[in-house]
Amino acid sequence: MKNMKIIIAFVLVAVVGAAVAGGAVWYMSKGGDEHAEESKDSKDSKKKPKKEEKKKSELPPKYLTVDKVVVMLRHEPGENVTHYLSADLVVATDAKREKETKENLPMLRSVAVKTLSNLPMASARVMTIDQFAAELNKSFDHAFDEEGREKPFDEVMIGKLIVE
Repeated sequence: MKNMKIIIAFVLVAVVGAAVAGGAVWYMSKGGDEHAEESKDSKDSKKKPKKEEKKKSELPPKYLTVDKVVVMLRHEPGENVTHYLSADLVVATDAKREKETKENLPMLRSVAVKTLSNLPMASARVMTIDQFAAELNKSFDHAFDEEGREKPFDEVMIGKLIVE
């Protein structure tokens, strides 16, 4: 009899837990969006309007390759071994901006070399592909902002990466 009560208690806890989890998933996917938008609108009305987000092109994507980037990574103090990083970069753009992107490939390669060669081996060893891509995209955004031009591509992706 005592075991039956314990089993019933566990079943009830499991059912309540599943209901709470299901409610949380529903709230985060559907119900939370409306509340989040309302609170966001009230906060935005108090602040200055933000810079309009750049939208990705609605045309089918075109992918261009940047020449292989090979850089020597920074040495740690007291380290005698030389480490290298090799990356194949892929630029996502559209047919309308493809020519302009091709004209900028040498500059993109130069910015990639500058960005990747500043990494120490300790950092490069633990970074994920997404982190490398994010660093490169941030550098490309900064380079185009400095020149006062719009970036002629959506993003740069890593095709291949070797760190040794």
